[in-house]
Order: sequence, then structure tokens, then C-alpha cells
Amino acid sequence: MIDGQPFRHIGAPSPGGIVCVADHASNFVPEDIPLGIAPELLKEHVAIDIGVAGVATRMANQHGIAAHLATVSRLVCDLHREEDHPNVVPEASDGYVIPGNIGADIERRLSRFHRPYHAALQGWLEAAQPGLIVSLHSFTPKMASTDEERPWDISLLWNTDDRAARHAIRFLADEGLHVGKNQPYSGAELNASMNRHAEAHGRPYCFFEIRQDHITTRAQQSRWADMLADVVGRVALALS
Repeated sequence: MIDGQPFRHIGAPSPGGIVCVADHASNFVPEDIPLGIAPELLKEHVAIDIGVAGVATRMANQHGIAAHLATVSRLVCDLHREEDHPNVVPEASDGYVIPGNIGADIERRLSRFHRPYHAALQGWLEAAQPGLIVSLHSFTPKMASTDEERPWDISLLWNTDDRAARHAIRFLADEGLHVGKNQPYSGAELNASMNRHAEAHGRPYCFFEIRQDHITTRAQQSRWADMLADVVGRVALALS
């Protein structure tokens, strides 16, 4: 975390331009919040969206798509959940128990992490009035707790507003990618940040879920940043 804040900004948004939001970009756990888990678990998808920070950073630095990134792990407080969601402070994730969250002071976690993150994001978006929001996440090819097949390279999620997603699906398919539509999750159920900051304000958005083993290295992250920057640029033009 930077200066105790649960977010950081890379670049400055251009009015009417494209911005990126990454709710699960960090695996940082403050020292005063003992989760009681094995340290290696912080490198897994239950703690962080692997590869997302690298892609978002490259999109910001190389393509001028300013980014709002979380700086705390989803295991401390899941910023991509509503305040009253039962997993906003998860007691378990993908079969792993999080002992330090059992009986945790949820109100304190919300006040310290969730509310400042979203208040800052709200102010940032209101100042920029972007033409398109990119919500960036990654998914694991295989959950530890299920045998579910996840064959997609990338997926688009949405709740009721699919204006941008429809264009992005077509452009990504043109790149030869296997594109999922509201997979492996449904945006009608898991869309908290975009429901709040995009759909509620009529702002178009692309909610991307990238297969994490496609963006683990710097070279992969650069490739995907370039491709996504091109795709969302074309989406923005199609929407204008």
C-alpha cells in the first residue's frame, strides 16, 4: 500500500478517454492483519489476479490508458464485492480456509480498505468522465476445488449493459482467440465494481477476464497490453 491507501494510480486519465480499473491487482497483506495462511498461498489466484498489474501498468505507460489499481489482497478485503456480500472478507476461498478472517471485524476492514478504494475511484471517474472503462481481471485455468473446464483465452463479463462487450468479443475473435461470454462467471452475479461505477452511471465498459497462464511473464503481459489497448481503442471508436 502507498501512504496507507488501498489504491494507486498510474498515469492521468484524459477526459472522454479510456481508463483501466483492476480490483484484484495486489497480494499485499498488512502486518497487523494475520490471515493465518501459508505464505505461498499469496502467490495464487485466491490472493491476487495473477498478471493483471503488469498488463495494466503497460497499458498505462505505453498506451496512455490510465489505471486505478488495488494495493491490497482480495483475502484482506475483496474490493470487487458489495459491502454486504458474504465474501467481502472471505473466510474461505477455492477450498482454502482463511483462519484470520473468521470472526474478523468486517466494518473495520470496510472502513479501512473498501470505502476509501471506491470513494477514490468514484472521484477519479467523475473528474475524467471517461468514454470507456476497462475492468481487468484474470482467472485460473483450473480451480483447486472443482474439475470445471475453463478453455477460454479471455472472457467478457457484463450485467445488463453489453454495448462495449459486443464489439470487444468480435474484435478479440478476429485475433484468433477463444472468447468466453459471461464465463467462467456471470456478470449478472459478479459485477460489483462495474455495477457501481459504470452501469449505474451509464458508462460503457469492458470487463475482461484473461486466462492467467497467458500473462505470467513480462513478455506475455506486454503482448496482451498491446492487443487489449488496440481492441479497446477500436471499441471506443465503435461506440462514438
